[in-house]
Amino acid sequence: MADIAPLTPLRYDPSKLVSVANVVAPPYDVISPAQREELAKRDPHNVVQLILPKDAAGGDGEGKYEHAASLLRRWREEKALVRDDVPGFYRYDQSFTAPGTGQKMSRRGFLGLVRLVPFSDRIVLPHERTLSGPKEDRLKLFRATRTNLSPGFMLYRDPRGELDPALSSGKELFRFATPDGVEHALSKVEDREALFTIVQKIAQSQLLIADGHHRYETALRYAQETGANGASENGYFMVFLANGDDPNLVVFPTHRHVHSLPSFDFAELLRKAADTFQATVLPKGTAANVITDTLADSGKRAPSVAVASAEGDVAILALRADVEPDQLGKHPTLGKLPEVLRRTDVALLHSGILEHALGITREAQAAKTNLWYPQDAAATLAELRSGKGQALFLMNATPVEAVRRAAESGEVMPQKSTFFYPKVLTGLTIHTLEPDRTVHVVR
Repeated sequence: MADIAPLTPLRYDPSKLVSVANVVAPPYDVISPAQREELAKRDPHNVVQLILPKDAAGGDGEGKYEHAASLLRRWREEKALVRDDVPGFYRYDQSFTAPGTGQKMSRRGFLGLVRLVPFSDRIVLPHERTLSGPKEDRLKLFRATRTNLSPGFMLYRDPRGELDPALSSGKELFRFATPDGVEHALSKVEDREALFTIVQKIAQSQLLIADGHHRYETALRYAQETGANGASENGYFMVFLANGDDPNLVVFPTHRHVHSLPSFDFAELLRKAADTFQATVLPKGTAANVITDTLADSGKRAPSVAVASAEGDVAILALRADVEPDQLGKHPTLGKLPEVLRRTDVALLHSGILEHALGITREAQAAKTNLWYPQDAAATLAELRSGKGQALFLMNATPVEAVRRAAESGEVMPQKSTFFYPKVLTGLTIHTLEPDRTVHVVR
C-alpha cells in the first residue's frame, strides 16, 4: 500500500550555527506577520525566509518566490545547507507540556518520503477540505525553488508498537528547545535492517493526513506538471510519520471567527438554528474559560458548539435530543451530510449553522470569504468584543478516531477540523525535487 523511502536531504550544518533553534520555524500557515519578523531576526538563514518569502524590496509581490529560490541557492553555495548523502529516516521526538492540562507528554515519529499518489488510490487519505488560496501560493513556491521545504504530517496504524525497536536505533544529531517550551530531538536511523523494517511495516497501512493537506495536494500537482516517474525526487513528498494509535497524540480545536456578512443578528441565528440545536444562553460577557469549560461539559452529552457575538452574547448550541441519529437522514438540514459525519461537531456546525443559518457557502468557506480560523479562544474572543468580526464559534477538539472513521469511509470534514499539537518544525530536513536525482528505494 503506502510506499515510503528514506531521505537524502539538505540539512543545516550545525557547526555554522549558534543553535539549530535559531534557523527552524513552525509551519508557514500558523506564523503571524509579527512572528515572521521575529524568526527572521534570530538568524539570517532562518527557514522562514524561504517558506514565507519577501521580494527583493521586502514586500509581498510576485517576485518573492524567485527571491526565495535565490536565497536557497546562495545558502547552498555558502554551505549553510549541505546534502546528507547517506540515506536515512530521521526520528523526531518532541517532549512538551500539553497546554491547559499541565501534563508532561512526548510524541515520536520520523521524517521520510512518501510516494505521491492521488487520493482516489485510497493509500493516502485526506480528512478535511482545503482552502484555495494556500495551494496556489505553495505551488508558486514549489515551481520557483524546486524544493519541498515543509514536511507534511501523516499517521500510520501500529497499535502494538511494532516499529518502536527500529525507530529506537540510530544516533542523535541534536537536541534543542523552542520558546514555546517544546523540546525537540532529531536522530538518524540508517541501519539497513531498521530501514527495511520501517518500509515494510508502513507498506501495510493506509496513511491519514493529519496536517499539510495543502502541501500534499500541491506536491502532487507539481509532480504531475514535471512528469515525475519511477523513483525521481519530484515523485515523493517529505513527511513526518507518527503512529496514529499513540495515546499521546494531542489534538486541539480550531475555532471559526465570522466576518464580512451583510448582516448578523444573534437572536435570528438562534431562531434559525432551533430546528437542529438546543440553545443554552449564558450571561452576557461570559469569560472564554467559562465558555470552553461549559462547552466541554455539553460535548460529553451531545455534539456541541459555542457561539459569541461582538455585543457579548453567548450561547451553547447542542444537537437537540429529539434529533435521533437514525432520523438524521431525513432531517431537512443534516440529511445531506454523510452518515459518518452526522454526529461530528465541526460538520454539524458547517452544515447546520454556517451554511443553513448564515448562508456561508462551501465556496466562500474555501476562499475564507467570511471565516478566519483561530486557535486561541481567549485572544479571539477579546478581539471579537473589541469590534473585530461579527461572531465567534468555539469548538471542542475533534477526536482522532472520528477523523480516521471519516477518512476511511471516503469522506472529508470541513477545513481546519483539527489542530495537532505540537506542530512539526520546518527546517530540520529539506527535500529537493530534482527530476534527475532518485530517492533511495529500500528493497
